[in-house]
Amino acid sequence: MLYVKTTPKLALAETVDQARESNGVADLIAFARRQSTVIVAVLLAALGAGLLYLVNTPPSFTAQATMIIDTHKNNLFQQQPLIGDSPVDSAMVESQVEVLRSENIALAVIKDLRLADDPEFVGPGGGLVGGLVSAVSGLLQSDAPQSQTELNRRAAETFASRLSVKRVGLTYIIEIAFTSHDPEKSARIANSVADAYINDQLNAKYQAAKRASVWLQERISELRAQSSTAERAVVDFRSKNNLTSGGGGKLINEQQLSELNTQLILARTQTAEAKARFDRISEIVKAEPDATVTDTLHNEVITKLRQQYLEIKARESEWSARYGVDHQATIQLRLQMQELRRSISDELQRIGQTYKSDYEIARQREQALEKGLSEAVSDTQLTDQAKVSLRELESSAETYRTLYNNFLQRYTESVQQQSFPITEARVITSATPPLTRSKPKVTLTMLLCSFIGLGLGIFIGRLRDLSDRSFRSSDQVESVLGVPCVGILPLLSKPEPGDGSPVAVPAVVHGGVDKGHLIAHNSAAFSEIVDAPFSRFTEGVRAIKVAADLASIDGSKKVVALTSALPNEGKSTISASLAELIAQSGARVLLIDADLRNPSLTRQLTPDAKAGLLEVAQGTRTLAETVWIEPVTKLEFLPAVISGKVAHTSDLLASPRMQQLFQRLRSSYDYIIVDLSPVAPVVDVRTTSSLMDSYVFVVEWGRTRVDAVTHALTEARNIQDKLIGIVLNKANITMLNRYESHKGNYYKNRYYSRYRDRE
Repeated sequence: MLYVKTTPKLALAETVDQARESNGVADLIAFARRQSTVIVAVLLAALGAGLLYLVNTPPSFTAQATMIIDTHKNNLFQQQPLIGDSPVDSAMVESQVEVLRSENIALAVIKDLRLADDPEFVGPGGGLVGGLVSAVSGLLQSDAPQSQTELNRRAAETFASRLSVKRVGLTYIIEIAFTSHDPEKSARIANSVADAYINDQLNAKYQAAKRASVWLQERISELRAQSSTAERAVVDFRSKNNLTSGGGGKLINEQQLSELNTQLILARTQTAEAKARFDRISEIVKAEPDATVTDTLHNEVITKLRQQYLEIKARESEWSARYGVDHQATIQLRLQMQELRRSISDELQRIGQTYKSDYEIARQREQALEKGLSEAVSDTQLTDQAKVSLRELESSAETYRTLYNNFLQRYTESVQQQSFPITEARVITSATPPLTRSKPKVTLTMLLCSFIGLGLGIFIGRLRDLSDRSFRSSDQVESVLGVPCVGILPLLSKPEPGDGSPVAVPAVVHGGVDKGHLIAHNSAAFSEIVDAPFSRFTEGVRAIKVAADLASIDGSKKVVALTSALPNEGKSTISASLAELIAQSGARVLLIDADLRNPSLTRQLTPDAKAGLLEVAQGTRTLAETVWIEPVTKLEFLPAVISGKVAHTSDLLASPRMQQLFQRLRSSYDYIIVDLSPVAPVVDVRTTSSLMDSYVFVVEWGRTRVDAVTHALTEARNIQDKLIGIVLNKANITMLNRYESHKGNYYKNRYYSRYRDRE
């Protein structure tokens, strides 16, 4: 877990405003500024593609005819149509839409208007796309002339792609639209489609009616003979079997059987009721006569006896509780209760005998009716068998008679429909030549291209933002790492040839003491600090010094180390610049190159040095013999001279002699700026926490990945408590303004663009 450095609560209103403005609209504006180049480029490309489409696409005109499927068609004969006209519903209208789009209608129009000879339908097509398709087709196809069938098929494909048939909402109205390069032709074809559909429907009805008429003539003759034969058979069968009908069209024996059956049902019901009463009273007599069963009999005698029984029972319970169950009065009451129960039982048995008598009478009546019904059934069995045969004959005769009448009626209708067929569809609006072209629509095309280009540009820009895993702003540093960003330094321009080469000057003596060699002032970092004190780079280095001073208000933290996650992030240049800037104020500053694996600062400033940090720590050389001086600011530099690869540089930095050396240096200098090795490749930085008072972490702007920095700080946890902040180096100032979204960046820009120039 990263250490989150706490900051003082300044409680400024503007700080809150800046935090709020970093979200919402400000973020959208910042995103648009960052990715404006990509968004504008994609937008212009889309507009160019749209303009190319408009230039190379010939104009097209769409004519429209309107047709209705009439649910109230004019039927002159006021009769049902012969051939299955289904009711007009939603599915039927949709089916007619598909018929209008069918190949039969298309071929009929093509044949009628001779569209197979029209280059617009059988040619390559207009525009750039049509030309490319024609060229490719010419390479793939042979040069042999096409047959009429092939031309018709090709014309039908083009015809179908330009025809539009749709239903208007939930109505019975169908719109027929056709698109062509010629407005007159588009109107003519749209009307021809409607006419071809109506003709197709009329022809289909005529052919169906004609085929039905021929078949009906043959069928009517057969049905006439069959109907006559069936009716004669019914009359002969009635006479032979003496089947006489009574009232209501039923036979006499059928009426008798129906009456007996009704009486039998009623008798069975009465028997069932009498038996139920008898069974119930029998159950009551067998059971203990209690209040529930006696109440259901509705007998006054039983009711009075039951009431007396309950009163005596209550008194018996009361006296038993008061005098005991063996008391003479209590025993007398129990005897009275037994007598009442016997009386109730006798009364129930008398009622049971009455119910039994009713039941026997009802059962005898039911048996008599069953006997009479059996006799009636046996008498009518022969009649029923004959009646079955009669019904078959009557049904057959009725069927033939109905079929004959229906076929005769349909034949008359078919003759009428052949002479005057009727269709459900009619044209309500004929197509006229359109006055304006339907496509390409210039405004719509350009707007669509604009929206597509803008959306695609934003999408690509967003992908670039999401794929950018490097640090771009101070806000990002503070939100991701939880560490303040103490400065953003711009990328320095490369020095001219010869400007950046250090020049060794003979040693000079200060106060009688040899102070070492001199460093040439034409070093790139030194010249920027001294020669351009108001530049953005110098101001950024000055911000680092202020952060270091604030971290050491009492002046006890003199040793400031600079490191980075990866090599080539500019920590050495910033170390030299920070030391040069502090030395300008008159303070005694020592710059130490402690990157023992890759002493790039030594190679840049003192390539001719023979001894340095390791020799002084080991005691083989003195500080006066190894230190180099920058003559303008009197900055002193202690190089690191490495003759070969050293395997245990971390042990050297953590050695007691190195600690003793830094203790001596603290007493001799106001500031000690140390250039350390990167954290990720080597472990040297992790062993320097006892030597350094504070650290500054350098991150290359727009290049070093977030996970690399996070991993480096996590691995070097021992320096997090002493970390002053992060420095974003090598920033592209033009692009930086697009990533910084708070007000402070606005004021910085105003300063650098106006106030600095006046200075």
